[in-house]
Amino acid sequence: MPAHSPEALPDFQRRQYEFAAHIRDPERNARPCDVEDRRMAVYRELFYNNVEGFLATGFPVLRSLYEDAAWHRLVREFFSSHRSKTPYFLEISREFLEFLQARGAGRPEDPPFLLELAHYEWVEVALSVSEDEPGRETIDPDGDLLAGRPALSPLAWCLSYHYPVHQISKDAIPERPGEQPTYLLVYRDRHDSIAFMELNPVTARLLTMIEERPTSSGLEILEEIAGELPQIAPETVVQGGLQTLLQLKAADVILGICRS
Repeated sequence: MPAHSPEALPDFQRRQYEFAAHIRDPERNARPCDVEDRRMAVYRELFYNNVEGFLATGFPVLRSLYEDAAWHRLVREFFSSHRSKTPYFLEISREFLEFLQARGAGRPEDPPFLLELAHYEWVEVALSVSEDEPGRETIDPDGDLLAGRPALSPLAWCLSYHYPVHQISKDAIPERPGEQPTYLLVYRDRHDSIAFMELNPVTARLLTMIEERPTSSGLEILEEIAGELPQIAPETVVQGGLQTLLQLKAADVILGICRS
């Protein structure tokens, strides 16, 4: 909405705001008096149904957890109150996630893992349309992953949740957070397919350190992790870590090593 009052706008702009306000929330905003309801109904249904359908498709698990009335209340709240920063349909999922984060969870019909599940479902959409491209000219795909600096794909996201969001469904609803965090890797491979991988804490730590320590070699990172695991022989950690790096490279998560 503009910073100044709509009443101060030219007539055609004021009418546009009245038209849009009614479409967003017809229960609170009367339709323009010179437009018959039959015609306005076309716009009301077209705009709302498009947005609701896109959200139901983008967040299928979340949608399945709500009764119809509760789901439509949530979508209507988003549709009527959220001011999106982009007009693109592909960005609706991100806008909906931002709306939920600002709104918070706390309504009786909201599951306690609402924000985490919504984020997890958004990630798949975000990665599928991401325009990030690996700088392959700066990467040696055949380099030594221990001696060199492992290059993590920008299309591989290491995530951590309190709830096992990848297991949630209408028939599998967790009552409380897990005793340990759930670590997940979501990535897009060379064929533009989205894949998911559950990680153990050590592999999650490895990927996080590769991302946060771009100047460190694979060996340096694994030796530091070995220092955090005194109950395991350092050479076992290094060899196990190398096997993990090779598996991640085969999955297009690690692309090789950074060229000097």
